[in-house]
Amino acid sequence: MIAKHMLATSGFAILAALCLAFPAAAQSDPGKEVSTAATHAGLAAKAADLKGVQMHLHHVINCLVGPSGAGFDASFGNPCNGQGNGAIPATMVVAKRKPLETALDQAKDGAQQSNLSVALLDANLAQSTLSGKAKPSKAGMKKAAMKKTMPATMSHPM
Repeated sequence: MIAKHMLATSGFAILAALCLAFPAAAQSDPGKEVSTAATHAGLAAKAADLKGVQMHLHHVINCLVGPSGAGFDASFGNPCNGQGNGAIPATMVVAKRKPLETALDQAKDGAQQSNLSVALLDANLAQSTLSGKAKPSKAGMKKAAMKKTMPATMSHPM
């Protein structure tokens, strides 16, 4: 009887130690991280300036890759802190991971832009991808965004 009690007690102790050693794994919720990333992509898409777009797109990147992932930048903050270790590493199904990787590429592209219109476009694309909404092609949308930033008339030297 005492041996059974000691065995059960040691089993609980081991389980408790594992939960303390891996708290993020116990709390991992890739769906919540994707939702938070989509929210920040939306905030980036509504930002008034390039700095705001870039900050929120870095939040998207941080939520998707997690604190140990390539591209994570703690200086921008991590709105997904405590939600897990990144939506991409936590997503095991390849078909579900692909759109997350696409959104990551869109967020990275937008975060590196010096053109506000193009950065906003990337933010919109990332938000659409993360929310599962249909979207037009990136090439066509970028062309339209670039036209908005060009002068309305250009003189030809001839």
